[in-house]
Amino acid sequence: MLPAPILDDRRFQDIVDEAKKRIPHYCAEWTDHNVSDPGVTFIELFAWMTDMLLYRMNQVPERHFIKFMEMLGVTLRGPIPAQVPVTFWLSAPQAATVAIPVGTEVASTQTERDAPIIFTTNETLDIVPAELKAIYSEVATDRLGEKRFVEHNLRLIERGGAPFDVFSAVPQVDDALYFGFTNDLSEHVLSVSVGCETAGGAGVIPTLPPYVWEVTTGDGWEACDVELDTSLGLNVSGRIELHIPTMGKARIEGERLFWLRLRVRPIGRNERAMGMLPYEVSPRLRTLSTDSVGGRTMATHAQIVMNETLGRSNGEPGQRFYLRRAPILEREAGEHLLVETREGVTQWAEVSDFADSTDADHHYTLETNSGELRFAPAIRERDGTVRLYGAVPPRNANLIMRRYRLGGGLEGNVYSGVINTLKTAIPYVDRVTNRVAAQGGLDAETIEQAKMRMPRMMRSRERAVTAGDFEYLARQALPATISRVRCLQPRPSAANVSVTPGQVYVLVMPKVERPEGFLSPQELGMESAELTKLTNYLDERRLLTTRLHVRVPAYRWVSVKVTAGAAPGVSQSQVETEIMQRLYRFLNPLTGGMSGDGWEFGRDLFIADVYQALQGMPNVLFIRSVELYVATPGGSSLGQPLEVIDVVSHGVVVSGVHEVTFV
Repeated sequence: MLPAPILDDRRFQDIVDEAKKRIPHYCAEWTDHNVSDPGVTFIELFAWMTDMLLYRMNQVPERHFIKFMEMLGVTLRGPIPAQVPVTFWLSAPQAATVAIPVGTEVASTQTERDAPIIFTTNETLDIVPAELKAIYSEVATDRLGEKRFVEHNLRLIERGGAPFDVFSAVPQVDDALYFGFTNDLSEHVLSVSVGCETAGGAGVIPTLPPYVWEVTTGDGWEACDVELDTSLGLNVSGRIELHIPTMGKARIEGERLFWLRLRVRPIGRNERAMGMLPYEVSPRLRTLSTDSVGGRTMATHAQIVMNETLGRSNGEPGQRFYLRRAPILEREAGEHLLVETREGVTQWAEVSDFADSTDADHHYTLETNSGELRFAPAIRERDGTVRLYGAVPPRNANLIMRRYRLGGGLEGNVYSGVINTLKTAIPYVDRVTNRVAAQGGLDAETIEQAKMRMPRMMRSRERAVTAGDFEYLARQALPATISRVRCLQPRPSAANVSVTPGQVYVLVMPKVERPEGFLSPQELGMESAELTKLTNYLDERRLLTTRLHVRVPAYRWVSVKVTAGAAPGVSQSQVETEIMQRLYRFLNPLTGGMSGDGWEFGRDLFIADVYQALQGMPNVLFIRSVELYVATPGGSSLGQPLEVIDVVSHGVVVSGVHEVTFV
């Protein structure tokens, strides 16, 4: 930054010394200059008051800078609320739909020192009864692995009159039990009650059954999270509670339904090391039933205020009113001002400024951080007329803010299980909880932060021209969501292929709770709604000839096998943990690479890079060998070891499952 001049650099002691030097000239008989003298006390008081005046005068350049920012339309950004899915649990399965209204408030536990952190649901959640229509088993017909479907009589099963084998006589990989539902159970908690023959599924470790629950999504299958499984691998009668993701219809055996299946999955090397074993015989069921016992919906760290009266209008331009509580969150549909007069109630619209408003426009501005609501001013023009930049509420009109939201900030990024209180009782709802941590909350912007973004804002002026402009504006559009962004423009000389002129790719990576560890494919993905919002934001600011494409990078999943020796007196498990931490941090799109701020886009991974990353570990006696493999997304290695793994220009390296062995 350019050095700012100090308008007056004198301080308290300088003023005191200067005053004492003038005493002999103006008052020669005053000879006691000690601090105990009353006159010196007056000098110090005068110096202190003058020092305060000089301090305030030196703030004038700072005030001018802030006023310049205000003239350019820079405002402090308000807080951003955290988002989290919350699960509502029913006290018992219900025969009718249970509705959780939009705006339902849930909160953390209130203590003597801490106020509750309140979240509100974003949309209505309908927990519907499960309507099971069909049950099939997919079993092997011969040793070659060919499969066939076997239909089971649902009515007899519900009465316990038709016991059946769940899988093949000797279960094989991809054997499955299918449940077909007529209604959509997306985001529901489904309870599957099973009556099993005791020890029917012999061979497995009851706490590590080799199966997975999955649902159809319309274009494939997605695994369900298991909340509870008391069946011990279908060896005893019990209950399984499943968190169902978004479902889609699929056609199986001629029936187009919403399908849930229990599938036998292959046992990986790590799972076998944990003790997972395959079935020797198929589990056998006597009874089976399904019930909806809960549902999940998104909630926002916000508290809703309805119909707050601001006061009465005096009929003059430029009136200002203040909300009772601030700061407030970004406005949504339905959040506006109502002006009530004898003739009726009119709805007014919020604008960022009055530059384009006329005296017929019902406009107002609302400052996020202070809660100040301002009506249009009246300004005298050059010809002497007075122009009104917006309508003014009539005299004695009531001003009512229909709705606004409070909240946001870092305090909303609560851990899993913190949200546990229903602020309002709902029939048949027993409890509420958040299974994952809330994310995305940011505090309101400070004046220092606003000044730091001024140079970049002045360069871009809300226009995306250069790659740096796209990256800066992308961060401004989704500050709580984006962790890393890169703008690329393919060139024919680099790609050796013909490219579309003006094509620009904006690659974004999300923020995650713990970026330095293992990252799953789900954590590295971006919600389609967020990508659409970012695309629309940048599309409004791009050049006319620019072709914009927003997406996540091409993730190159890699797996590393390390053979090492532990230092004397150090356990192998400790050394393995340290090596794993080093690998996950280095081969990481957010914290990896040579600089530690994310793997470089387009940089190939060499085996020497891994050796270099593992150097300097005090508990590692030696590194015998390192092998590089391409890996499945979030999984283990594939194929043969490689000396170098190629990465495309729009790609980054991500860790799969690594392996450490000791000699």
